[in-house]
Amino acid sequence: MAKIKLTKNELKKQKDALKMYKRYLPTLQLKKQQLQMEIRIIEARAREIAAERDRLSTEFQAWIAVFGEEEAVQRPDGSWILSAGIIRTAEGNIAGVDIPLFKSADFTIDEYDLFSKPLWIDRALDRLRAMLTLDLEIRVLEEQISRLAAELRTTTQRVNLFEKVKIPETSENIKKIRIYLGDQQTAQVVRGKIAKRKVVERVAS
Repeated sequence: MAKIKLTKNELKKQKDALKMYKRYLPTLQLKKQQLQMEIRIIEARAREIAAERDRLSTEFQAWIAVFGEEEAVQRPDGSWILSAGIIRTAEGNIAGVDIPLFKSADFTIDEYDLFSKPLWIDRALDRLRAMLTLDLEIRVLEEQISRLAAELRTTTQRVNLFEKVKIPETSENIKKIRIYLGDQQTAQVVRGKIAKRKVVERVAS
């Protein structure tokens, strides 16, 4: 704890600081609760999308297996001939935190010979595009969670600082200054009475 001056000016300074801490603490606590709630909502949304993505992936793999020509939508290295290009996002804001909002995605499709590919290739690419779109949306949601979690850590630190350090410390400082000033006032009164008594005694003698 830093050393403080035991003066009336310091008492006013400490009172003003305590008033400020108590005024801002509820706002920080509310922000902390809002961030926690928003993170839970986004996490739930991400789980829903992941479940839908997994469902589409299972269906896609089963659908491709029926035709027995999975290589039709794959490159020689086993990756898909359709890949994500640009993720389009908008800017949103939650509790003062800027976050990306998923809007859409552009995909790149390798050139292929229509005559050498099976007739179902277009339908397969549409299903693959839907599956990859969900992957990209999850990625944006994860970025939202990352940004909100960072702000939550900062806000939690501030709440703890106010609750556990600043408010108790300032309250203790005020108490200490008041006791000192009270003692000084009492001592001053006592000195005044002693001086008055000596004056009276001198006059009487």
